[in-house]
Amino acid sequence: MKLCRRVIPESVIYSYGTVLLDLLSGKHIPPSHALDLIRGKNVLLLMDSSLEGQYANDDATKLVELASKCLQSEARDRPDTNFLLTAVAPLQKQKEVASHVLMGLTKTTVVLPTMLSPLGKACARMDLTAVHDILLKTGYKDEEGAENELSFQEWTQQVQEMLNTKKFGDIAFRDKDFKSAIDYYSKLVVMMPVPSATVFARRALSYLMIGQAELALRDAMQAQVCIPEWPTAFYLQALALSKLGMETDAQDMLNDGAAFEAKRHNSWRN
Repeated sequence: MKLCRRVIPESVIYSYGTVLLDLLSGKHIPPSHALDLIRGKNVLLLMDSSLEGQYANDDATKLVELASKCLQSEARDRPDTNFLLTAVAPLQKQKEVASHVLMGLTKTTVVLPTMLSPLGKACARMDLTAVHDILLKTGYKDEEGAENELSFQEWTQQVQEMLNTKKFGDIAFRDKDFKSAIDYYSKLVVMMPVPSATVFARRALSYLMIGQAELALRDAMQAQVCIPEWPTAFYLQALALSKLGMETDAQDMLNDGAAFEAKRHNSWRN
C-alpha cells in the first residue's frame, strides 16, 4: 500500500525558506541559528563568501529577510505564495536569460537518453500537445492501488462536491480549457484528503500551456512527492526546467525519468 503525506501550503513555504537560505549561504545553516543571526542584524554574515560580494547588499538583505519570514515556527505567521512572488519579482534584474548564461557556464550539447517512453520523448522535444494527449490517455491508472481514504468514509455532500470538482477539472483538461482546469484542480488539491500525483501532473501541464513554467515546476515536484519514482513527474520537471532555460537540470531529470522507466519495466518482467 502506498502512502502519501499530505502537503500543505505552509509546509511548502517553510521548505522554500530553507532552500532559499541554503542558496544564499552556500551551506546548510539550521533555521534556528539563521534566525538568530538575522535578529542580530548579522544578515551579510549569512551570505556565501564565494560570491565575493558580487551582489547588491539591499537585495541580499531583502532575500534573507524573506527567508526568515518563511521560517517562522508558527504556520500562520508565514507568507503565502502571492506574497513571495510579489517580493521576489522586483529582484530579478535580467529577464529571460538562460541559467548557464547567468552562471557564466558554457552550454553543453544535450544528449538524450537512449530509452525514453513516448511521454519522455514528448517532454524532451517540448511538445506540449503530445504531452497533453498522453496524460489524457493515461488518466489516473498510475495511482491504482494507492491508498484511497474515500472508500472508508461516509458518503457526504462534501465528498460529492469533491468528485464533481474532479469531474469538471478533467473535462476542462480534456477540452484544453487550461485556465478552468487550473481553477478546478486547485480547489481539488485543497479538498482531497490524500494528494493526487495525477492532479498535480495535469495542473503542471496546464500551467505550461499558459506560460507559467515556475508554477508548473512546483506542481511536477509535488507529483514526485506523492509518487517518488514516477517517471511522469520527472519528465514534467524536465519540460518545465527546459522552459526556464535550465537545460542541464532538465537533462538530469530526463535521465532520472528514463532510469525509473527502465526500473519499472524490469520489475514487470520479473
